[in-house]
Amino acid sequence: MKLAPSRLAPVLVPRIWGARTLDPLFDAPPGPQPIGEVWLTGEQCAFASGPLEGRRLGEVWPTLPPEWTGTRIRNAPRIPLLVKFLFPEDKLSVQVHPSDEYARSHESVPNPLGKTEMWYVLASRAGAQIGLGFQPGVTQDSFQRAIAENTVEQSLRQIAVQPGDAFLVPSGTAHMIGPGMVLCEIQQHSDITYRVFDFNRRQADGTLRPLHIRQALEVLDFGKPRGGQASPVRVQSGPLAKTYLAACPYFATEKWEFASIVSGATSSDRFEILIVLSGSGAIESNGQSVRYAPAQAWLLPAALGAYSLAPESATMLLRTYVPDLQVFAQQLANENVPPSAIAGLVHRQ
Repeated sequence: MKLAPSRLAPVLVPRIWGARTLDPLFDAPPGPQPIGEVWLTGEQCAFASGPLEGRRLGEVWPTLPPEWTGTRIRNAPRIPLLVKFLFPEDKLSVQVHPSDEYARSHESVPNPLGKTEMWYVLASRAGAQIGLGFQPGVTQDSFQRAIAENTVEQSLRQIAVQPGDAFLVPSGTAHMIGPGMVLCEIQQHSDITYRVFDFNRRQADGTLRPLHIRQALEVLDFGKPRGGQASPVRVQSGPLAKTYLAACPYFATEKWEFASIVSGATSSDRFEILIVLSGSGAIESNGQSVRYAPAQAWLLPAALGAYSLAPESATMLLRTYVPDLQVFAQQLANENVPPSAIAGLVHRQ
């Protein structure tokens, strides 16, 4: 099978807290249900270009050779990175995700995993906020009282968001996303969520959405915060402005901004995902050229090697992959990033 950058078709997912418009990324018409998430690397996403065109990612991934997945990501039952766009027009629930260890011990779904995730803010209205981590002094006892008194939201640190902000949300971190923003979420490929409070919202059948308070209290981290707002590191290399946003054992994410041709190269140990946020142009590799446009996700096979991005208009994209953190930290050091900045960027959990 030849190696080529391959575009994945998005899948729109209705959510009770979602939006009726997907501006500024998609022109999807209004439907009967609000759309909360657009999955870019979900198992139902089909290849829209490349040698696997027409086949679904969930069907194909277990059969892909290391030339596609990378030598360190063998025998994974599904792609390890789940990438989404989020369009909240109401508050999401106050929730938490478990660690891998807790999920394996307590969940019966196939191949259970915990969830560490990150958010990149693409757009936001005035006053848009997230809740991330606990306010100082919140303990398990005080949080249980807040659950009983329906004041859970006040236990979270409220953070105003602006375009370009990035946040790391490790497993065990209490969090809530507010309305009025568009996010790109990069996470472990898991959908295990424990809701603590859901503003008494009801499902289509009239019943309250289920909560998972027992599980949440077992996994919530009441200690020193391990995540929070990212401390990005920007490195200029010729026409490429590269901003390292966050790195942990599950993913590393960079923002690339450029207005003339730039070069990159895949590593044989892992695949890459390019998520185009703005701009258009071409991805060129091995004598081939494919066109990119906003809101697209491209899978670059591990053994693809050198590639170039030739923009027709100023381009901003996110590049994400599963890192070897030691190699990642050394790369930053080679780019003369100070050790203190590396320590603020790399989260070994």
